[in-house]
Amino acid sequence: MIIFYLFCLLSAIQNGCIVSAYLDMNVPDSKYFFNKELYGSVLDEKLCEEQMQFIQANRSDLLLEFLDAGIRTPRGVLTGNLLDFGNYYQCLKINEEVPDSVIEGKYCRISLPLNQTWPSLPTLPELPDGFPESWPEDWPQIPLPETNPRRMRLKESVVQRLKDYYNQTFTSHVLNGAHENARSGDATTALAFTFQLAVCIPKTCTTHGALNALFNTTGEGLINFEEKSCRLPDDKAWVAGDYVAISIFSCFGLLVLLSTCYDVYLNQQKDPKKSIPANKLYLAFSVIKNTRSLVTYNPVPGAIECLDGIRSFAMMWVIVGHTFSTLQASGVLANPLDAYEWMTSFKSIWIMAAPITVDTFFLISGLLLVYTTAGKLSSMKLLKNLHLFYLNRLLRMFPVLAATVLLQVSIFSRVTDGPFMDVAMNNVHRCRVYWWSTLLYIQNFLNPEHICLPHTWYLAIDVQLHILSPLVLVFVLSGKRKLAWGGLIAALLAILTASTTYNFIKNFPASYFVYGRSEEALDYLNYYYVNTLTRASPFFVGLIFGYIMHLNRGRKVQLSRFPLTIMWCCSIAIMVLSVYSVYPIIQPTWDNPTAEKMINSFMRPAWAMAIGWMIFACQSGFGGPVNWALTLSPWKVLGRLSYAMYIVHYPMMFVIHSTTIAPVFFTVHFSLFRFLADFSLAVIVAYIVTVTIDTPCAIFIKHFMGPGPKRPQAPKAEKIEAVETYEKRSEA
Repeated sequence: MIIFYLFCLLSAIQNGCIVSAYLDMNVPDSKYFFNKELYGSVLDEKLCEEQMQFIQANRSDLLLEFLDAGIRTPRGVLTGNLLDFGNYYQCLKINEEVPDSVIEGKYCRISLPLNQTWPSLPTLPELPDGFPESWPEDWPQIPLPETNPRRMRLKESVVQRLKDYYNQTFTSHVLNGAHENARSGDATTALAFTFQLAVCIPKTCTTHGALNALFNTTGEGLINFEEKSCRLPDDKAWVAGDYVAISIFSCFGLLVLLSTCYDVYLNQQKDPKKSIPANKLYLAFSVIKNTRSLVTYNPVPGAIECLDGIRSFAMMWVIVGHTFSTLQASGVLANPLDAYEWMTSFKSIWIMAAPITVDTFFLISGLLLVYTTAGKLSSMKLLKNLHLFYLNRLLRMFPVLAATVLLQVSIFSRVTDGPFMDVAMNNVHRCRVYWWSTLLYIQNFLNPEHICLPHTWYLAIDVQLHILSPLVLVFVLSGKRKLAWGGLIAALLAILTASTTYNFIKNFPASYFVYGRSEEALDYLNYYYVNTLTRASPFFVGLIFGYIMHLNRGRKVQLSRFPLTIMWCCSIAIMVLSVYSVYPIIQPTWDNPTAEKMINSFMRPAWAMAIGWMIFACQSGFGGPVNWALTLSPWKVLGRLSYAMYIVHYPMMFVIHSTTIAPVFFTVHFSLFRFLADFSLAVIVAYIVTVTIDTPCAIFIKHFMGPGPKRPQAPKAEKIEAVETYEKRSEA
């Protein structure tokens, strides 16, 4: 326990030590996601000037085509829309032969701040007295109510919505990876309007050169803007990751083809006497065999049947939560004010509370760890085969994770294109820089702001907790109940004490979606949300429930109606309270640091206890209709696909967003339809990854690591292997 508590203390000061090493790492400029050399090679200042003069003097039709494909005023500014994408494909199709040259289109996105000639705008909270009635003369003349009555006025409610929204835009910066902007003063500038516009220009020109020529200006030009990115046809540079991905996936494809053909050949043998015996390893990559295994379920004595339903519902909650959050974070909404208003309303709590569902997976992970090892291993056998215990866990999670990293590094960037491609390329870029920390499961400590596959922080914490788990398992597997209970309770108390102390010292908010607290929200994400210490308590609650269920394995649990009713009521009350407590936290008027510390410290283990009771009740025959709903046969397949679904669904969402060619209007109905598309695509891709990569690798791992441990009546088994129900499909 001393070693375990030391880990808790070291984890508590991670942001002062390990993360500082990450801060010194050089992250290349995000402008150069695409082929930087290609951009430089096409620029020609003299030729640009000649082409612009020719277009303006002789080809008004071509000038109109450039203007039509490029810059225009965003529609719906009063609903927060500061975006206009122009016409991406129309711009890149421009290819006109003129005397002595060829004029080709180049699509660029620029950031155009409303503040053009007033560089000294005050930042919050340094607003002038009486604002907004006393609007400073040196500020842009926005038609606010009760200011400059000769101008058009806006309703007070519209102005307030604009101010509230731009005080909250930090959330989008965080979720789409633009942490640098979020930490800058510009993120909190009062009414920091910045239009994101598209311009279509000849490829020989820079954006400043083309616009200056268009408006006949010199020097700094008529307007002040920043070039965000430019696109040319075939501008995605080939990198080493592309060749590695193509080679590896080609090898897997060949193995799948050969193995499936071998399976078909065996099935076509009509004469059993002449048929050759099947080799299991030759069939490992067979799509037919692996699909049959996926959809076929054989009852296993003692299996916890309700877990597949819980995994499936939790996975759907994760995906729908990510659907809404990525829409908000991708920067493609035409009405972000309406989206923000809905996100802070009572109607949205089922979305805003979605992060709590990850603690369900931590609970299941801890529960199955004890439930599948207790009775099969002793403390000495565990310690003797500790290397196999670790190796099995790492190898079983590795294939799908590594395959998705390869997809992110290469394939995902090449199967899609559009004006907002840099949204997807931002994630691609992070994976090309930090792929190794993800495969080592240390990304939550080393580079929390730039995680390759941001949602895989969960896998890192899960692996880290499994590495620490033998410190508790040696007591659980000792065969002595008092020692086991002592170890479990001491571990839970240690983690709760350390995490509570840490939370009270750091004073985190209780959500990343908090009003006007951008720096604190970023610290919440980096040092609380992805921190092993603060997320470990549900895992240890799972260890306790796993031991309880092990003690009652094969027994008829006797409970009277009264304690059953009390336990179910408490469980439901905790779950409802955990969800509904999100609403006051996300309100602009929320200010209760003590409540935030208590929520951060105890809400997650409380949620885990509620779910743990539900699992125990269903397994013991007290689930009633809840158990019936959770044990329906369709959940079996989804439960087996849940791990792959968790890994692949999030990067695919950003791939879809990167194909957006116009701002998207947010409505709840549209978002739900998008969820159905995201969920269906996640199931399809997860199925492909499972039958072609995950299952074959599992077969080879099992073959080379040997059979798993038997029950006590078969004491010859020495090697450790987690039972299939414990394997990583239980973690999503």
